[in-house]
Amino acid sequence: MLRGNRNPDAEAIIKGSEEYPSIYGKVLFFQGKDAVLVHAEVIGLPHNETGFFGFHIHEGTDCRGVGFPDTGGHLNPQKNPHPLHMGDLPPLLSCDGNALMTVRTCRFRVKEIIGRTVIIHYGTDDFRTQPSGDSGKKIACGIISRE
Repeated sequence: MLRGNRNPDAEAIIKGSEEYPSIYGKVLFFQGKDAVLVHAEVIGLPHNETGFFGFHIHEGTDCRGVGFPDTGGHLNPQKNPHPLHMGDLPPLLSCDGNALMTVRTCRFRVKEIIGRTVIIHYGTDDFRTQPSGDSGKKIACGIISRE
């Protein structure tokens, strides 16, 4: 899909909420011919029961405010059930508060997510509860922008 070293087509700088200010990270998006490669690196995640954290692209465009109220729900223009939303991604897995994940997805193209938000939730995604997988509160947010 991707050949050689290249700059991402978009990125999101992740910052924790007021309750979780130690969370920081970056999500990079690389557009390929048929899919997008999503690469996330996050530090400062809190301890939770499972070590998994819900990770989604949300429809909203603003990370301001307590609890990130303007991020809306998962990006889902086709109105699919969860976990078939355009913005549904695999959960992050924390190891001592740090997470690293790379995933290939065919659910969107980079141009469709520019200006949207990436959200990390406190809990894991159960992949069945509607509409959002019962991932819990939003603990970190980043706005997707062109590199």
